[in-house]
This record gives sequence, C-alpha cells and structure tokens, in this order.
Amino acid sequence: MTIRLYDTNARQIRDFAPLTPGCVSIYLCGATVQAAPHIGHIRSGLNFDIMRRWFVYRGYDVTFIRNVTDIDDKIIQKSADQDRAWWSIGYENERAFNAGYDALGCLPPTYEPRATGHVPEMIEMMRGLIERGHAYAVDGNVYFDVKSFPGYLELSNQDLDGLRQPSGDGETGKRDHRDFAMWKASKPGEPDWETPWGRGRPGWHLECSAMAHKYLGTAFDVHGGGIDLIFPHHENEIAQAKAYGDDFANYWVHNAWVTLAGEKMSKSLGNSVLVSEMVQRWQPIVLRYYLGTPHYRSTIEYSESALDDAAAAFARITGFLTRVREKAGTDIEPTPEVPLAFAEAMDDDLGVPQALSVVHTTVRQGNSALAADDKETAIARAAEVRAMLGVLGLDPFDAHWAGESEDSDDLHGAVDSLVRLVLQQREAARGRKDWGTADAIRDQLQQSGLVIEDGPDGPRWSLGKR
Repeated sequence: MTIRLYDTNARQIRDFAPLTPGCVSIYLCGATVQAAPHIGHIRSGLNFDIMRRWFVYRGYDVTFIRNVTDIDDKIIQKSADQDRAWWSIGYENERAFNAGYDALGCLPPTYEPRATGHVPEMIEMMRGLIERGHAYAVDGNVYFDVKSFPGYLELSNQDLDGLRQPSGDGETGKRDHRDFAMWKASKPGEPDWETPWGRGRPGWHLECSAMAHKYLGTAFDVHGGGIDLIFPHHENEIAQAKAYGDDFANYWVHNAWVTLAGEKMSKSLGNSVLVSEMVQRWQPIVLRYYLGTPHYRSTIEYSESALDDAAAAFARITGFLTRVREKAGTDIEPTPEVPLAFAEAMDDDLGVPQALSVVHTTVRQGNSALAADDKETAIARAAEVRAMLGVLGLDPFDAHWAGESEDSDDLHGAVDSLVRLVLQQREAARGRKDWGTADAIRDQLQQSGLVIEDGPDGPRWSLGKR
C-alpha cells in the first residue's frame, strides 16, 4: 500500500513517504475571517478532511493544523466601515466558519491557532531573518529581501525579473518593489503590537510560517490550501521558513476553486453562495457529497441543477441502505476494510470520483440482491457501502448525521407516523384509480421537502431539498 499525492512543487504525483513513520503532519491554510464562509471556502476544508480521514484509515496518526487569520487589511477596513471592533468581526466570522465545517461533517483540527495569538513567534522569526540578512526593517515595517533567497518562486514557477508583488498601503521604504511585508507599521486607529522595530501588526504570510514552525516543527509532511494561495502566500511562506532554517513542507497539495459563471467564487466579486444559506435549502450531507466527491484538483462549476443531481445520486445510496436495514431488521455494521478497488482509487491521489463509482456499483449489486430476495448478499453489500461512505464522511447512519438524542429519534418517529398516514391516503386514492388526488398528495409532500419513492414494498419517504 502506497498513497500517492500530486505535489505542486514537483509538478507530478509522488509516492507519499512520511517524515516520521506511522505519523502524518498537515498544515492547512484556513479561514481569513473578514466575512461569513461561502461554499468555496468550505470545499477546501472538506477536501483536506477527506485526506485526513484516508490517512487515518491507512493507519497513520495524523496531526492536523488549520489556522485562522484574524487580522488583515480587509478586516481592518470592515472595522472602519462598520464602526465596529476588528476582533468582533473576526470572532463572529470565525464562529460562522466553524459552524460551516461542523455542519458539513469536517472533523475538528488537532489545533486551530489564531494569528493574533502568535505575535511572539513572529517576532522571533523576523529577528532571525534580519540577523541572517534575509530581512530588513524600515519605517516600522519589516520586509523580506526576495533576492537573498535563491529558491524564491520555485513553487509558482515565475520569473523574478517580471514579478509583480502585491503591496498594501503604507509599505514604504522597500529596497526592491518585489520585496514583501512581513510586518506592517501601525496607523492611527489600527490594532498594533509592540516589536523591536516599532508598533505594528502581522503581514499575512509571516503568520503561517511562524505557526507551522510552532506546532509542527522545522519540517512537516503536507501543506495544503486553495490554488489561489500558491502565489503570493505559499511562495512567501516558503521563503521565510527556509531562509529561517526550516525544511518546511515536504508536499504541497492544492485544491481547485468552486466557480460561478466561470469565475472563482469570492467575497470580493460578490458571487459567493453562503454556507449558512445553503444548509437551509439542502441537507448538509448532500452539500458534502456535492462538494467533496469531485476530484480535489478539479474545478466545480456551481449550479442548482448540479446540486439536484447530487441529491438524487445520494438518495439512491441512502435508499438502498435504508431498505437493507429494514429487510435485516437491525443496523448493518460497516465492514472493517473497504473494497480493494475503492482503496486503490483513494491511494491514487485521493481519487474520490473513481472511489465513488465503486460505491455506486456496490449499491447496484445490493439492489439486485434485494430484488432477488438474497438477504445475505444485500447485507454484505450494504456493509461495504457503509465502510466506504464512512471514509468519505458520508455515512448517513453515522451519529453526526443521524443524531444521537432520544428527542431526535422521537421526532423522526412522529414525523414517520404522520407521513405514513398521508401515504396510506395516497395509496387508497391510487387503489380507486383517483390519480389526480394521488398525484396531488405526492406533490404536496414534495413541496414540504420530502422525496417519495415507490417500490415493490410500497412507498417510502426521505428528506430532500429544503
């Protein structure tokens, strides 16, 4: 068994070899909490949640760090625009991000450090870089000298001569316009911290280099994030960390965007679809299926019809599992191991689409067994399906999705009794060939967010689009 990952830095798929046998260390660039999350943000969390789950399934002990950027230019600008404390904006949106991650079934990180909680580590890194000749202070700013680091731009494969480095207001005194800010001098009314070079606040890139060093040491296995972070953020992280003396990340893994009308989904473009709104209209597990099952390096073009297709596909899986459980008269426990074809697909750069085809093939085999009244085979296929879905965080019978409380069970039982009463009325209408009444009952149930499926054992219901 060898897991293989596409390494952005190597520009090829590489065999995964952990730095410490049996252990995997992952650093994921998490939320910049200037606004509530859209589904593009949560996709990144989902993709790396699936990676983490697969490493765990393969027997690794995983340390997973996902940071929070709780101070940056946009948060400060929103603070001024709204006449509201910057930390209040950040905290509100941090909670919204965590609610989104939790709603879609992402496991909590091992640690989730905030940038503002690690200013001492940033100061220490800047001091070391200045001493080594890789950084310099001027006008209260601290800049990284990009020409001092020979490996600069290897990740993004750019030419230094033609480089245009994004810069912010107040970045005065640069020796070279391509140098980037690690620390920004304070302005009136802005949050700031004391340093040997004057009061100011962190630059975006410094925080991740410092936090990765603190929580994962001088070297770790995987650094992840969206493809939009390759430059400047990840390129500048590498420069800081390696110039400081760290080996830093061994593999660089990047997920693609969620787009809308061909454009990257983003807050600045105003084309984002907020997670808080989506979970009111769709089951969270369906959203996870929609966002998590395309290959992580493939762009997802958002559309309502694509979500409808995802809901229908997932309903076929859950419908099969529910029928088998009813047939067996008891819960079906997942198999200890997933089918070989599923494992091979996941080992090959987290090939979730290929793995999912194994799930659907197994469901079809199980449905055929049900049709043939082969209870034993149907149960075996259902156990395999639950094992595969569990790895993807999509097992509908898992406590996260099914609920653990007695109140939840009681509510489901009450709703089930009411719906079955209505379905009996529909069956009676069908029995007397009153198709108009039968169709009207079905349509009314569907408008209430229920999916009605007619089968050989009678009609069934499940939750659909909200």
